[in-house]
Amino acid sequence: MKLTIVIPTYNEVENLPKLIPALFDLSLPELNILVVDDGSPDGTGQIADELASHQPKRLQVMHREGKMGLGSAYIQGFQYALKHGAQAVGQMDADFSHPVAKVIELVQALERADIAVGSRYIPGGSLDENWPFWRKGLSTWGNFYSRSILRIPLHDMTGGFRLWRQNVLTSMPLERIRSNGYIFQVEMAYVAHRLGFKFFEVPIHFADRRWGKSKMSVRIQIEAAIRVWQLPLIYRDLRPRQA
Repeated sequence: MKLTIVIPTYNEVENLPKLIPALFDLSLPELNILVVDDGSPDGTGQIADELASHQPKRLQVMHREGKMGLGSAYIQGFQYALKHGAQAVGQMDADFSHPVAKVIELVQALERADIAVGSRYIPGGSLDENWPFWRKGLSTWGNFYSRSILRIPLHDMTGGFRLWRQNVLTSMPLERIRSNGYIFQVEMAYVAHRLGFKFFEVPIHFADRRWGKSKMSVRIQIEAAIRVWQLPLIYRDLRPRQA
């Protein structure tokens, strides 16, 4: 299976040179990587280009002008991957919060589902033990809040460690996805659920980043709180696709 993992970056110069080799060390000969950099002022885009020069057939870099946001980075990355023949498309953070080795289990999970999700909130999953109480509470509440409103059978609504089958993404109205913060993950899951696609969750340990700074902001949290209520109205026209 030709898999392309899309990795959005903004100021990840310390993480990217470690993450790319770790992914290529996996036993996945058809793995490709697309880095989508939002004009990182720390030189992440240049580092990505240098790494790509050593793996030109398996690593591509998309440069964007300025900080345009997580959601739009993923949408452009998905569209690029599909255009270039990906049979499955993955998404993960650049900061090692998502365990690289679990990519193998997510690939295997696609044999029984349409979307494989690395989950912090099923048995065997966990959050970094060094996270402060308020951050754990915010994450737990965000998942409970979105699940309660949208009624999706997915435990980790806000997690960004996922693999999508090609037919799922080509069936989704990606041009209508407007969320840009972590609510992007919720919107994508909701649209897939409305279309009748099935999730399979794989337990993961979500580690705190060791290098660089978190991109979380109050604006992102406000967007999430409001957007989740809008989704049922926006996508009321979507129905499960016929087999």
